[in-house]
Amino acid sequence: MSRRGWVLFATMSVIWGIPYLLIKIAVGGVPVPVLVLARVAIGAALLLPVALRRRQLRALLPYWRWLAIFAVVEIISPWFLLSEAELRLSSSMSGLLIASVPIIGALLARLTGDSERLTVVRWTGLLAGLAGVALLVGPGAAGGDARSIGEVLVVGVCYATGPLIASRKLSDAPPIGMTAVCLGFAAVVYAPAAALTWPDAIPPVKVLGAIAGLAVLCTAVAFLVFFALIAEIGPARATVITYVNPAVAVALGVSVLGEQFTLAMAGAFALILGGSVLATRSGIRRRAAAGEPPPGVPDPEPPGVPDPEPPGTSGPEPPGTQEPGPAPARPRSPAPRR
Repeated sequence: MSRRGWVLFATMSVIWGIPYLLIKIAVGGVPVPVLVLARVAIGAALLLPVALRRRQLRALLPYWRWLAIFAVVEIISPWFLLSEAELRLSSSMSGLLIASVPIIGALLARLTGDSERLTVVRWTGLLAGLAGVALLVGPGAAGGDARSIGEVLVVGVCYATGPLIASRKLSDAPPIGMTAVCLGFAAVVYAPAAALTWPDAIPPVKVLGAIAGLAVLCTAVAFLVFFALIAEIGPARATVITYVNPAVAVALGVSVLGEQFTLAMAGAFALILGGSVLATRSGIRRRAAAGEPPPGVPDPEPPGVPDPEPPGTSGPEPPGTQEPGPAPARPRSPAPRR
């Protein structure tokens, strides 16, 4: 991997490990609907001009029904549930629970028609990961109740379902346009609830800073960097950040907020992380060799790649070349993340 690839990889690993800390800070000063509205509205405002400049919005019209479903599954529901859960749950605990997404994704892909066989290694990973989740929600866990833990686990199911919808129903949708439109739709949905719960006073500076960080850094900037990362190292390698984000979330929760990190959490982290690697190992290796994404993770369009030219519109051939082959297939779109 190139130096630029390593820089982008490290940047994304940190960026998508930060939201849990920022959400924990933000929910202490504003109601959850206001927080989610601010995040999606600012994110949409920053990404829509990029999508317009790349002329990606018109191409989304045939997909509007699936875009709405995708927005509900990937943004509207999980971002509310995660923020609601962190009213009672520690940010480090939330990050560890979300680490189970690759395991849930592998199970869902298999249950919904994925043809890849579950080997002994993958079954071992699935069982280890589930054991880690069980340990995390057991009596040795700290900082949460059954309701908040259940909400985060539902978020995990949503995050695992979203990429399946994107890869199977939105595979030709341009990614930045898709993300911007979904964020905009989420803003429209949350506007009434946010208006009813709008705070009477201006929140503290740290809360405003957390909201700004969520919207600008962890949403708008994150997607642009993620697309650049995929263009640099490919979709299969890019998904490995999923294994690094929880460690960042835990480190920030413990060091910045002083959250408790128990032996049960340490054991759960090892089981979930190791289980995720094993549960997705064969799929990642096979698809990485073929330049394809792992199961349930769509292959996004690299930033700046123009649409294939329609037949008959290509320019003159360079000297000494043969007739051009068929136009390349349009890359598949990614799912928004945390």
